Amino acid sequence: MSADLEAPKLEALGQAILANSAGSITAFHIEYGELTLAGPAGRIAEALTFLRDHADLRFHQLVDLCGVDYPERAQRFDVVYHLLSMVKNHRVRLKVQTDEDTPVPSVWQVFPAAEWFEREAFDMYGIFFEGHPDLRRLLTDYGFHGHPLRKDFPMTGYVEVRYDDELKRVVYEPVKIAEFRQFDFLSPWEGAQYALPGDEKAGS
Repeated sequence: MSADLEAPKLEALGQAILANSAGSITAFHIEYGELTLAGPAGRIAEALTFLRDHADLRFHQLVDLCGVDYPERAQRFDVVYHLLSMVKNHRVRLKVQTDEDTPVPSVWQVFPAAEWFEREAFDMYGIFFEGHPDLRRLLTDYGFHGHPLRKDFPMTGYVEVRYDDELKRVVYEPVKIAEFRQFDFLSPWEGAQYALPGDEKAGS
């Protein structure tokens, strides 16, 4: 079924969710044929419990939880919850916003799968989750500095890890960049300061 035919159903679903969520969900929009909800971060557990338990919704599965970084905003992070109702054959995403210092309530007691998802968002973005039972890094090493999916994280990282054959152990060293590449944004032919094979034909 096309997105155009689904739009009225999604609109009705969004309106019903807003009307019955007691303010834990405050807005919705439809984009690319999918329903996106938004609400205050402090009421995220209430919103997810409503979406899970309401008889007309039954979003029983938390498919994913992830972060999105908008460094130009005061509340630079979106925390996005992707939900699936296999009973109703619906998917929705729910977004809340936070900053670098304000924790979002953990929802691991609503959806136990969120425990690892929240650890990943903490590791990759530095988003804090209040009430999480074990908020440690998940994908990076314990000594890792920074959060690699933030948009202001350097592409080279801050340290490099290598195995030292003389010391017989893994060592951490600050990244050293001997020189920076210069980009002139011209084509390689316009910016070249040397002759390539075949260039002699251009002068004849």
